[in-house]
Amino acid sequence: MAGILDSKNLGVRILLGVVVALLGGSMLLYLVPQGPGTGAAASTDTVAKVGDQSVTLAEIQQQMSEIQQRNPIPKQLESLYAAQILKQLVFQKEIEYEAKRMGITVSNDEVVDRIRQFLPTAFSGGSPVAMDQYASQVQQRFQLTVPAFETLIRQGLLEEKFRKLVTDGVSAGPAEIQEEFNYRNEKLKLDYALIKPDDLESKINPTDAEIKAAYEKNHSKYQVPERRVVRYALIDINQLRDNVHISDEQLQAAYKANIQDYQVPNRVHVEHILFMTVGKTDAEVEEIKKKAEDVLKQAKKGANFQDLAKKYSEDPGTRDKGGDLGWIVQGQTVAEFEKTAFNLQKGQVSDLVKTQYGFHIIKLIDKETAHTKSFEEVKDSILTPMRLSEADREASATAEQISATIRQNPRTPLDQLAKDHHLTVGETRPLSATDPMIELGNAPQVKDEVFRLRQGDLSLPIKTDRGYVVLSIQQILPAHQGTLEEVRDRVISDLKLEQATLLAKTKASDLVARVKGGEKFAAAAKALGLDAKTSDPFARAGSIPDGPSGKQLSAAFQMKQGDVGAPLAMGSNWFVYQIAQKEEPNPADFDKQKKDLTDSVLLNKRNLAFEAFQTSLDSRLKQEGKLTIYPDRMKNFGTFGQL
Repeated sequence: MAGILDSKNLGVRILLGVVVALLGGSMLLYLVPQGPGTGAAASTDTVAKVGDQSVTLAEIQQQMSEIQQRNPIPKQLESLYAAQILKQLVFQKEIEYEAKRMGITVSNDEVVDRIRQFLPTAFSGGSPVAMDQYASQVQQRFQLTVPAFETLIRQGLLEEKFRKLVTDGVSAGPAEIQEEFNYRNEKLKLDYALIKPDDLESKINPTDAEIKAAYEKNHSKYQVPERRVVRYALIDINQLRDNVHISDEQLQAAYKANIQDYQVPNRVHVEHILFMTVGKTDAEVEEIKKKAEDVLKQAKKGANFQDLAKKYSEDPGTRDKGGDLGWIVQGQTVAEFEKTAFNLQKGQVSDLVKTQYGFHIIKLIDKETAHTKSFEEVKDSILTPMRLSEADREASATAEQISATIRQNPRTPLDQLAKDHHLTVGETRPLSATDPMIELGNAPQVKDEVFRLRQGDLSLPIKTDRGYVVLSIQQILPAHQGTLEEVRDRVISDLKLEQATLLAKTKASDLVARVKGGEKFAAAAKALGLDAKTSDPFARAGSIPDGPSGKQLSAAFQMKQGDVGAPLAMGSNWFVYQIAQKEEPNPADFDKQKKDLTDSVLLNKRNLAFEAFQTSLDSRLKQEGKLTIYPDRMKNFGTFGQL
């Protein structure tokens, strides 16, 4: 589980999270103070101006790069990320502009006090530590330079002052708190069916007449792209590896040189079931604990642990693997989890273990004490990479020789080349640019080369996961309008999907009609060939596994027990439900939750108030000519919407 296994850096993440929260979710990743912009004219690198300050493409690109290093950004989402970064940078400048106009400042003492909260080790006996120690701590804890860190603190404090100005008058009334209580605690239990076109496609068999009609209706859609038949010669890395001989003396030498790699620490192999409590109220935690205790009883009585994990665990990283966390070593998990896991006996199931993530049930699969693996234990694991390394060396040397030959004569016969260097020769089926080129091995350069080469020429050797391949174009089949015979499979696939999508919608409507007509939900679903299920009780903040969230089912919370909802579209799927049970909030829980409810209502109202302030400030500065956006300069980030 990501949270369990990343506890080592938890303190850093929490502390940095506090800093980021002070900035209202800002994604600022480098914050070296900059002076005012120069003049009113904007350079081509400027994408926004607030007063005499500029936001540049370089700033946005730098933050995009920082984000990419942690989590790759899909190409289609780059414009959204860039727009969000621009919006936040503009707001930062707006806050600074407004603070200057209103005379609001952040003193050095305030910055020092806040640093003391976030980084108390930067002070010794009330005095700052040496500058090099301070810089090292900031870099280690936050991956920032000192100027960047202190500017981040200063900007956070400045926004905090504006938040206080805007939100100090916000309060939470009794009716609002009661409404939040009802929202959190009202629960539904549904009888439901999830209707998926994918499940219906196998039951659809279009007739020849339907296939022909679909083709004629959409024939322009069915183009056959250019395809190429490729002859190739392969330096087969697997074949070379099988012929490599490594002596025991070589293996022993490698074992001794890397003996530290074969030292095994104390470790345990465990499975677990997690019941998440993060962000839950005290009342919800109690309910979760009861559910966990029920599952624990099943596990203790001998129920299949992996089946229980697949059904109940809320750890997405291990649930589908039956809760298997694999081998863990001491210091790798949170303390409570580790203490229990390392004290279990093989095959033993723990009692409930409470951590910051929730309640765990742990089962010990195996345990190993610290030791060094013997040569015989690891001999095969040493042999395989050594043989592969030697095969790689031989393949690389052969590829160099072939490259020299081809450079001298690009039209050297492929068969002669293969004969001279003992290569495997093969020929592909006709390949389009979108077809997988399995025969040639996985490498983007292969596909590029296939559609770049002229007939008669040879490519230089290209490294793939199969070895090195030399390509020659045997035949080029031009793009053309596909005949029905050529594209029949595509037509059938499209037609089945179209009919299955329509059938899913029809079945959803039929199921609603049957249940409203008086049939029992399960019987009506069965008559239509559908699988009826009953959900566990869930609140608006909850969801149905593989189904909609409580938010998507907001209309259901306005209905009575026995009512049938309108079919709910979930992409191409349809969700049909009936209210099986409606649980009203327990008034006795109100006092237990009141503080948390009040805090939640206040936080939400304050956030809305601050968002309104941000919108108002943005509009005013635009009207005054103090804010200018240049969206056309964001074209490198794809389609971009104006702020």
